[in-house]
Amino acid sequence: MTTAGEILFADTNVFLSATDRSRKHHAEARELLQAAREGKAVLAVSGQIIREYLVVATRPVEVNGLGLAAEDALKNIDVFTRPPFLFCEESEQVSRRLRDLVQTHRLTGKRVHDGNIVATMLAEGIDRLITENAGDFASFEEIEAVGLAFTK
Repeated sequence: MTTAGEILFADTNVFLSATDRSRKHHAEARELLQAAREGKAVLAVSGQIIREYLVVATRPVEVNGLGLAAEDALKNIDVFTRPPFLFCEESEQVSRRLRDLVQTHRLTGKRVHDGNIVATMLAEGIDRLITENAGDFASFEEIEAVGLAFTK
């Protein structure tokens, strides 16, 4: 369970689950967003998360997207990022942290995206990630990755 005012870095799949009723953790994602609106937690994201959401949300259903119009996806982002909300910049410090993580964890290919999320979190002093794919982040001992069911 989260504590009042706790900062949780939200992975892209949290917002995708909140959007797509057919996803397994749709209800939990909606509850998390509601809890954030009520000040029970603060959600943090970066430009990477918003970009990834827009890519999947506007991609056709036939190729594993949600098939939303760009306008609808943008409206969703506006709703998801209402205060209290923390936007984390991808700064030079994030870039340096990412390079360190790539070397330390021997990240390659798509794993570099996960590393960038972790680098952003570390640069901002955030140690908890909420995601549907906690296993993807298990090798990063620098943070704690928790699933959406954690919010119950």
